[in-house]
Amino acid sequence: YVRMIENLLITCYPDMTVRVTNSGIGGNTTRDLLARFDRDVMDLNPDWVSICIGINDVWRQFDLPASYDTHVYPEEYRENVEKMILAAKDKVKGIFIVTPYYMEPLKADPMRARMDEYIAICRDLAEKHGCVFVDFQGMFDRVFAHRHSCSIAWDRVHPNEMGSMMMAREFLKHCDFDFNREV
Repeated sequence: YVRMIENLLITCYPDMTVRVTNSGIGGNTTRDLLARFDRDVMDLNPDWVSICIGINDVWRQFDLPASYDTHVYPEEYRENVEKMILAAKDKVKGIFIVTPYYMEPLKADPMRARMDEYIAICRDLAEKHGCVFVDFQGMFDRVFAHRHSCSIAWDRVHPNEMGSMMMAREFLKHCDFDFNREV
């Protein structure tokens, strides 16, 4: 979705110079990102920072249930995300807190219920620190009223191109992005 955001920015705003850097690494948890946050994010001197992490913090609790040392429970998740916010807050124009998501419409599903706890943490931290809150889970929930989740992600975690475009569009709605802008 990050590449699609960049493509839409260049397409609709060709007169602007914008650099989009995706510092995400597949499989990372907030613990992993926090360990490299200064080097891989802040050392790039960004104007804006977007923090979208947490899927693996939740997923590892379900796909590796006996590997307790890899689990990032809600308390640590909150601490990790807040440390990232505080590291960036006074150095950038703004921060986007983007929810992790699990493309499961059944809210009683154990992994979905756990994900909702992490989403609530994102909402709380965004409000506490004056960050822009982008709710991917809420957006996907609205889509599920019309489409089955497998049409967006076969494993309910990794979105296909359609899901990535939905994410890019949802993100850009929070940036005063004008999809109809003419140069």
